[in-house]
Amino acid sequence: VHLVESGGGLVQPGGSLRLSCVESAVAFTIYIMRWYRQSPGKEREFVAQISWPLGETKYSDAVAGRFTISRDSDRNTIHLQMSNLKTEDTAVYYCSALDSWGQGTQVTVSS
Repeated sequence: VHLVESGGGLVQPGGSLRLSCVESAVAFTIYIMRWYRQSPGKEREFVAQISWPLGETKYSDAVAGRFTISRDSDRNTIHLQMSNLKTEDTAVYYCSALDSWGQGTQVTVSS
């Protein structure tokens, strides 16, 4: 499994960002793919997940209603649309699938 995240950056509170995660090593569709995040001094926490083929989603309480996870038709690419970002959303965001992790992408929410 080879996961690569992209799309992080610096954004002001209330702004939006879209993260992407591409898996490029497996030849089959991964059933569930997830986003996690980790802030300095804190444990890594679950953010969102999406299943295949039904596209069932699940979110943490902290992001529900502000973040949307989606999946491309090529099935092993997922996105995280983040809106109404808050300073507490600042973290390294990781993609996860089949007990593997990407390298992470930094999201910083600051004025």
